[in-house]
Amino acid sequence: MEPLFGVVLGLILAVASPAHDSCTCATNKWAVCALDGPGNCTCRLAGSDHLLDCSTLTSKCFLMKAEMTPLKEKRLWRPPHGASDSDGIYNPDCEDSGVFKARQCNQSSTCWCVNTAGVRRTEKGGRSLSCSELVRTRWIYIELTHKRSSNTFDVPDVAKALTQLFESRYKLHPKYIAAIKYDPPLIQIRLDQNKKPRWDVDIADVAYYFEKDVNNDSVFHSDSSLTVSVNGDPLAIEKLWIYYVDEKPPEFCMRQLAAGISAVVTVVVLTAGIGIAVLLILRWLRTRTYKKFECKEMKEIKAPTLE
Repeated sequence: MEPLFGVVLGLILAVASPAHDSCTCATNKWAVCALDGPGNCTCRLAGSDHLLDCSTLTSKCFLMKAEMTPLKEKRLWRPPHGASDSDGIYNPDCEDSGVFKARQCNQSSTCWCVNTAGVRRTEKGGRSLSCSELVRTRWIYIELTHKRSSNTFDVPDVAKALTQLFESRYKLHPKYIAAIKYDPPLIQIRLDQNKKPRWDVDIADVAYYFEKDVNNDSVFHSDSSLTVSVNGDPLAIEKLWIYYVDEKPPEFCMRQLAAGISAVVTVVVLTAGIGIAVLLILRWLRTRTYKKFECKEMKEIKAPTLE
């Protein structure tokens, strides 16, 4: 009886173990997943109770929040008093749908307005700062360079390879890829998404996933490195730049520009003033020398002569 019980227990563990291992979120390695029923794997956002749809990309807002959540198995936790010299990463406030809230604030009661990509579009202010709407990021321009090699790529082949990459890996419909231009080694990609249907991924999320992949910090659970090939030849991405263009222009005030112009004007005025002062001094010195020489000649003329 005992050997039979051992065999049955082993079979149960053998079946349960693969099921447990398969309870992961393919599109988010920071998700916390658990089996809450036979074959039912539920994944939630790290540090919150938000359920995740692992068949598509996680919103950028949720990803940034997960990055700021201390998990021992994930990475070292950055101290809350640590400062950064950019707005690239912060602990965002997200709507239940995963989109950014129009106003974001940090622990020091400093607030600013963001677009749908979570990028700051106003000057920073206090808690009284009001953000009337979440302005949509309509265009995203991606510029990247690849390592030079002996292989030369044709423009149509590069465009085809990148279109397939964005469609298969990031679930982006090709209709949102407005243009791909290739001037070796520079590749330019323009994503255009005026309105986003609920069933489509957001281009801001796609750009964030792509940026993570290029920087060898993939969000996908498999943590597989990004590989792009053109007709079987590798396309090694070297550098990446991403630019966001909103439906409405940003609302930065002119203080910084005015300060820069004021500094330039001050330098020009000081330079001109010093130049004029030097010219006046030189003119005064010339006039003084001439008068001395003139007085000396007049004295020689008026001096009595001995007969």
